[in-house]
Amino acid sequence: MTDAATIAGLDPTTLADALKVAGSPGFDRWQEQIKRTGGCADPIHLTGWTLTKDKATGETLHRYSTEHEPGGRLRIACGNRRASRCLSCAWTYAGDTYHLIRAGLAGDDRYEISATVRERPRVFATFTAPSFGPVHNRPGNRPCRCGIRHTEDDPALGTALDPATYDYAGAVLFNNHAGDLWHRFVKRLRREIAARAGITQRELADTARVSYGKVAEFQKRGAVHFHAVIRLDGPDGPDDPPPSWATVELLDAAIRAAAVHRYASVTVPAAGDQPARTLQWGTQLDIRPVKAFGDGSDLTEQAVASYVAKYATKAAENTGTLDRPIGNREAPVLLGVPDHARRLIDACFDLEPLYPDRRLRAWAHMLGFRGHFSSKSRRYSTTLGTLRQTRADYRATQEREALGLDDTEPDTVLVLASWEYAGHGHTPGESALAATIARDLQLNRETAREALHDGTGEW
Repeated sequence: MTDAATIAGLDPTTLADALKVAGSPGFDRWQEQIKRTGGCADPIHLTGWTLTKDKATGETLHRYSTEHEPGGRLRIACGNRRASRCLSCAWTYAGDTYHLIRAGLAGDDRYEISATVRERPRVFATFTAPSFGPVHNRPGNRPCRCGIRHTEDDPALGTALDPATYDYAGAVLFNNHAGDLWHRFVKRLRREIAARAGITQRELADTARVSYGKVAEFQKRGAVHFHAVIRLDGPDGPDDPPPSWATVELLDAAIRAAAVHRYASVTVPAAGDQPARTLQWGTQLDIRPVKAFGDGSDLTEQAVASYVAKYATKAAENTGTLDRPIGNREAPVLLGVPDHARRLIDACFDLEPLYPDRRLRAWAHMLGFRGHFSSKSRRYSTTLGTLRQTRADYRATQEREALGLDDTEPDTVLVLASWEYAGHGHTPGESALAATIARDLQLNRETAREALHDGTGEW
């Protein structure tokens, strides 16, 4: 068994469990369940039943129960967006995010967003955090300040040159208030646009609307920054053309002014040994116009949507921190969290009694950040909920066809159901088999995408 496990790349216990699962009477149905979840790494287990009846006659059209399922349970996808927790569900989330962002750039008739959004002034902007002290980096072709030319995968990148003087408290407080800072920026942006258009804010609300979709990304140093698509519409949203004064140049200038304005900042009061701080964006502000079709150097709609989707499934894991809440200071030490990330986590614990309303300890695993990783303004495009409902409706139609109910009017059918949570996850052997299923599904997707590729870069 040991030799076989070595060949399979599994430890003997996991291999024995995998063979047990594969040899069980319900294995085929278990495989079907896992394939329906996309190879989910941590599926939710449910027990229960559904009963479909004809409202008029009371006839039972279909009955389903988990009684005869493997282990008496139905497994459904966990839906976690984090790639570190479930690559399968993260892939689905990234796909949804891609379509959400791209719909706001190119339009989508399925969600009643006209392709005329391509004619709107729109930019892709990156807002960074300020400096909290020198860190190891790769400044072009020059060596780092430490005198070493770091490789791209050097774990020292992003860590403090001098941990004794690095402002760890300032870094986690910035992360913690980043969402507030964004809202202040958006509010100020409207003022700056109105000023450049020569109108009042009230008049701006009647003539134009600022729409955006954004995603957060953690730099290696553990500071969060935002990537945002920002677009100018008419007052009624994406189908309404903006006024003639609305240009990319005006939008660019307004963003730059709003990002550095003293009113687009957040003040953190002094507490204990911590001084009062005024938090603002860093000086590295990148703003690029989004083009419908690029020439190789332009930033295109597809490239922006793909970029945002990529970071929508990540959190702070690339800094070396953990991807779930941390109960005490000892956990990062025992789990081998790198020194720089551990110091940021310790800062969250240290600051908790000074700023209890900020819940820094609860968000220590996120290095203080407590906002939404991806968000959008109300009229930017469609919603994740709508995209998920579209997928659910498609699957429901498939199910009705499989049951022979596709000719039955939905209004004439009564569905009764009872479900209970019964756990989650896999046994070690199930986990190995599910990972294989997930890899096969991903390979099939990539093969299909290559076969259908038409140069659009779509998911």
